[in-house]
Amino acid sequence: MEKFRSFDEINRSLEKRETDCKAIVNYYLENIQTKAHLNAFVEVYKDSALANADLVDQKIAAGKAGKLAGMVIGIKDVLCYKDHESNASSKILQGYQSQYTASAVQRLLDEDAIIIGRLNCDEFGMGSSNENSVHGRTLNALDESRVPGGSSGGSAVAVQANLCTASLGTDTGGSVRQPAAFTGVVGIKPTYSRVSRFGLIAYASSFDTIGIFSTNVKDNALIMEVMAGPDEYDSTASRKPVPHYSELLHFEKRAKVAYLKETIFTDALQNEIQQATLSTIDLLKKEGHQVDEVNFPLLEYVLPTYYILTTAEASSNLSRFDGVKYGYRSPNAHNLESMYKKSRSEGFGNEVKRRIMLGTFVLSASYYDAYFTKAQRVRRLIKEFTENLLDKYDYIIMPTTPSTAFKFGEHSNDPVAMYLEDLFTVQASVSGVPAISIPNGKDNQGLPIGLQIMANSFKEADLYAFADYLMKMNPLTDH
Repeated sequence: MEKFRSFDEINRSLEKRETDCKAIVNYYLENIQTKAHLNAFVEVYKDSALANADLVDQKIAAGKAGKLAGMVIGIKDVLCYKDHESNASSKILQGYQSQYTASAVQRLLDEDAIIIGRLNCDEFGMGSSNENSVHGRTLNALDESRVPGGSSGGSAVAVQANLCTASLGTDTGGSVRQPAAFTGVVGIKPTYSRVSRFGLIAYASSFDTIGIFSTNVKDNALIMEVMAGPDEYDSTASRKPVPHYSELLHFEKRAKVAYLKETIFTDALQNEIQQATLSTIDLLKKEGHQVDEVNFPLLEYVLPTYYILTTAEASSNLSRFDGVKYGYRSPNAHNLESMYKKSRSEGFGNEVKRRIMLGTFVLSASYYDAYFTKAQRVRRLIKEFTENLLDKYDYIIMPTTPSTAFKFGEHSNDPVAMYLEDLFTVQASVSGVPAISIPNGKDNQGLPIGLQIMANSFKEADLYAFADYLMKMNPLTDH
């Protein structure tokens, strides 16, 4: 079977009866086995995927199949799937079997998507390299000495290496967009509250979003229109109507586009990424779009604000993992206090412990106002600045990352250098607006470069249409 480049190709093959869902699942299972050394999957649901494929084939034959029939999807190991293990790539949750299915996953199943397995990630979604997983690191399929990005590294590589049609990741500060850039695929972070968080193992509740990896924009848009919308199990999920994103990809207008000067003309940016971004800006100008340089004076405050607030929320959210009711319990404990201490110190990895301690520090009585309260105020300023800019312009564009995929171990002993990898992605997360990363060429070592596009809240339809237009007209995207 040839590689399917899109869900449209799968649909055409199914309609012509050249293949069936069971054959498609077997094709991906073979690829997963062949490329097992990449360590993208931590568990493959072979039996249930094949059983579901049989059921979907029967529905197709009866003319009753859902809109995702034939689509094979992998899910990040922070999303719950009933009667399957979910452990957030952490020792502290090893062996935990979920009692329910995340709403986003359930909606895909309801439209006859086939879930093929769970994907590796940084522990609890904390990391930018996929080096912080109890399951070991995931390798970038283009250069196995380099990271795939994080925290949704396994989800990105699964699509990059053709191990599934699409995958779900989560994005708290760039954890879908950064690995999408590092692996040369499409990755979106939707508006905060666009997709229900029910069944997502929380990292930072006011930032967490469920995002999508795909090889093209149309597949991504189709999955989003299925997943998005209100949910009785999540009171924070928006009740705004969900457009048919995949049918709204025609882009013919002249756009008003801003690019942030501070993200392009900086020593922190790799030269080839700067040139690729400027090339795309020039192309947009030649096509008749209004493209303006604007200043973002708050850029230096975005990363500290993000890390103060997310570590505080992580400290609170992760307090439930204590060895009492479920998950790992230390065999070395001799009383209640030592059970708490040993279970948490043995069960959590170093990066998670670092963020819990940072969060506990900023929430402490002595520092609450100095750090947490001040960061909340700065978050409001960043959000207002970004939204005001998006009232004047249709889109903001910038590089997705300051560098292409770095080598394993390069930033392992320098947490600040690792955190700086999120420099360009955290603005959308702090502001809650949607952002997408699309391929934008390669550097001189053949490593993918990503272009990030932001739009105003709940403007995913416009974001998808512009991203699709750019991918089709831009020679750098290889499409």
